[in-house]
Amino acid sequence: MAEKSDEEIVRLVQSGQTNFFSVLIERYEEKIRRYARKFLSNREDTDDIIQGVFIKAYVNVRSFDTKRKFSSWLYRIAHNELVNHLRKRRFFSSFDFDAFFPHSVRLHDNETEKEISQKEIQATIDNCLDKLEPKYREPIILYYLEELSYREIANILRLPLSTVGVRLNRGKEKLKSIYNRIYEQSSPEK
Repeated sequence: MAEKSDEEIVRLVQSGQTNFFSVLIERYEEKIRRYARKFLSNREDTDDIIQGVFIKAYVNVRSFDTKRKFSSWLYRIAHNELVNHLRKRRFFSSFDFDAFFPHSVRLHDNETEKEISQKEIQATIDNCLDKLEPKYREPIILYYLEELSYREIANILRLPLSTVGVRLNRGKEKLKSIYNRIYEQSSPEK
């Protein structure tokens, strides 16, 4: 089944071969989980969102236009589920990630230390993303972490293509500013 495109698999599901939907779940479950984790700190909430995304996708798969990209459609469902969840919890404008993130990162020769450094880099990025406004955070996550195109992001967020570009550029600048502010606060006095 690996040789078939998402859209070909959706056509099979739409034609009544619903067992093929599991292939789509296999392909996207971890991607959607990674996306949701950037907005939710609670594992149970993340699992609930993922379950909701795939249930909605399955229920509505017959209405999916196979001339479009399945991944964009699925991320749009995930986006809507996350927004609804965050609105219910009143966390849309401020997310609660309470963890210590080191900001001074250097690479080492030892493989274990390299892995630790990668975790430090990821933790620093997550901490900075946490402080970024949602309207900038989401395009950055979709573009840099999920590797979606501007057009796919525009479809998911229902924004003009130019707005996606503007939010990515402004988001990058704001991320740099956030990083510099955090790094300056955490660096020892000279």
